[in-house]
Amino acid sequence: MRIFSGIQPTGRKHLGNYIGAITQYVAGQDRGEAIYCVVDLHATTVSYQPAALREAVYDTGATLLAAGLHPDRCIFFRQSDVREHTELCWLLSSVTAFGDLNRMHQFKEKSASQRELVSAGLFAYPVLQAADVLAYRANDVPVGEDQRQHIELMRDIAERFNARFGQTLVVPEHRIPEIGARIMDLQFPERKMSTSGGSVQGTVYMLDEPDVVIKKFRSAVTDSGTEVARSPEKLGVSNLIEILAAVRGTTPDEVEREFDGVGYGAFKTAVAQAAVTYLAPVRERYQALRSDEAALERILGDGAQKAREIAAATLLDVRRAMGVGAVRQPG
Repeated sequence: MRIFSGIQPTGRKHLGNYIGAITQYVAGQDRGEAIYCVVDLHATTVSYQPAALREAVYDTGATLLAAGLHPDRCIFFRQSDVREHTELCWLLSSVTAFGDLNRMHQFKEKSASQRELVSAGLFAYPVLQAADVLAYRANDVPVGEDQRQHIELMRDIAERFNARFGQTLVVPEHRIPEIGARIMDLQFPERKMSTSGGSVQGTVYMLDEPDVVIKKFRSAVTDSGTEVARSPEKLGVSNLIEILAAVRGTTPDEVEREFDGVGYGAFKTAVAQAAVTYLAPVRERYQALRSDEAALERILGDGAQKAREIAAATLLDVRRAMGVGAVRQPG
């Protein structure tokens, strides 16, 4: 079993990232050959500051290592250090339908927020994302619910390539957690928790201090009732139930039973305290990891070398299948 996933170095990582994706990365180290990267090339598809991007790569790398990734148990690298990603992206564009890209929800959402330029890179983002995964012939892709459409496109691209050029690429399967796949903003529970599009008070960051976390949960939007139960009319309460279930490793049904008749005040306090405990180990380890940029570079560099060995072999097979370039050995 080969596992692959990538994470953007944009913004501080929040509780939704941790529950929906990062905890899956950590668990993947015990399930198979795990490969993870910080996808800095994806971050260039929207307006950004170069110096800030470099800092964000270190921030993200340190956060994932603090959360439990270990370079001896997985391959962890920076996307731009492995040039096979961009070459495969171009080659895969020949079997990617323009109409499919035009229907991507994230392109529509992100392009609407770009005031100066909607880049071609933003439009082709899903092709590079497909290349990220297909370069490693990964079987399993742990992602959040919001990436489901991209994984389906990725599968279509692989199947279309294989149908046209012969069985070369592995068609991957997504792994979306049953609980916590889509954590919502605490202030606006109709939209997902987000660094870029969420509210400050409704976004719980992985590195928030305990008192900040508690304050955000205590001010979380609920409704005029008192019943701790999931309902389409109780989006805020439903979100808090989902969060507590994910943090505790239990089920929403069990949370509802435990807090039946308790009321929102005590319930929100319990969720807040559970989240503080859940995030504490990451926050405690992060500072030491982030302060040693030389060590972070060594980890990312060593990971890139290992990743290139796998990706280069895939590119050799893809080139041969497509009749592109001279026949050469990877390296």
